[in-house]
Amino acid sequence: MTNDSATSRIRIIKKQIEGIRLTFGSLLLVFCCTFLIILATFVQLNVSHFTLPAALFSSEQLNINDFIHIYKLIPQVPVILFTGAFLGRKYGILSILLYIILGLFIIPVFALGGGPKYVLEYSFGYILAYIPAVFFAGSILKSGFTNRNMLHAVLVGVLTIHLIGVLYMLFIAGLKHDGWSFMSGWIYAQSGVKIIYDFVFSFFAVFIAKYAKIILWFFM
Repeated sequence: MTNDSATSRIRIIKKQIEGIRLTFGSLLLVFCCTFLIILATFVQLNVSHFTLPAALFSSEQLNINDFIHIYKLIPQVPVILFTGAFLGRKYGILSILLYIILGLFIIPVFALGGGPKYVLEYSFGYILAYIPAVFFAGSILKSGFTNRNMLHAVLVGVLTIHLIGVLYMLFIAGLKHDGWSFMSGWIYAQSGVKIIYDFVFSFFAVFIAKYAKIILWFFM
């Protein structure tokens, strides 16, 4: 390794530890990530992958399409983990707070609208959970973007979002005296198989954030 490359490597590691400094550029990145979160709220990705159909061992005639499953993913959780990994916990939380303030008091950027009354929506707990999720994930990644740290950050971040989201939903459902059949169906729809896709795509999002930060550091 040459002296120049060693110096560049040390510079990158040092900035990784220090994090992004407060500048006009860093605030612009915060706004960009907030916009990315808003965009992810209204985007739906068709994720196609191989699956074993339930009728595989029956006498039913199957074709190739029966082995392909299409899942409609709203990529907001992966974008939240990207934000925390890219900006770090401090600016990541700032970006999410901006998103929440916009939705509650300025413009309807949430999936079902906005306004102060949105705190009574079943899904608002997931939005609140973005704050501790970014804090935990950012804290883990502060020591470095190793594969172990990235996997740990994703597991903790995604589980935090879904756990708090479900608990908040149960609280609101209790206030509204909803039955268990409604609550169990809602949990399955919001945190059933979706959590698996959130794990997978959040890891890819954090992986992208790792190299996005490296590219950014060379211009800071």
